[in-house]
Amino acid sequence: MEKQRDKKEKKFRINYQLMVQHLPFFLFLSGLAVVYIYNGHNSDKIIKSISRTNKELRELQFEYKTLKSEVMFRSKQTEIAKTVAPLGLMELTTPPVVIKKDAGQK
Repeated sequence: MEKQRDKKEKKFRINYQLMVQHLPFFLFLSGLAVVYIYNGHNSDKIIKSISRTNKELRELQFEYKTLKSEVMFRSKQTEIAKTVAPLGLMELTTPPVVIKKDAGQK
């Protein structure tokens, strides 16, 4: 009965030689864990960067649309007339005169 107990103890006992023998595998697993953690942090950083860039792009699109509508409004004929009225410029009420050159003159 004592022999059976010794065999069971040997099966479950971890000895120094066994640990040294499997040390490279444990180091490999540790390296894998470090790489996995680094990959998670790196992907979080990239996602934050993409989110920040999308937010900035959205703001620039809004600004572009606002400025475009403002330019379109200010380039209307009536708005231009209101803007240049203090300078003394007015719209022509008579059609322009076409000056034709005679064929005989150079």
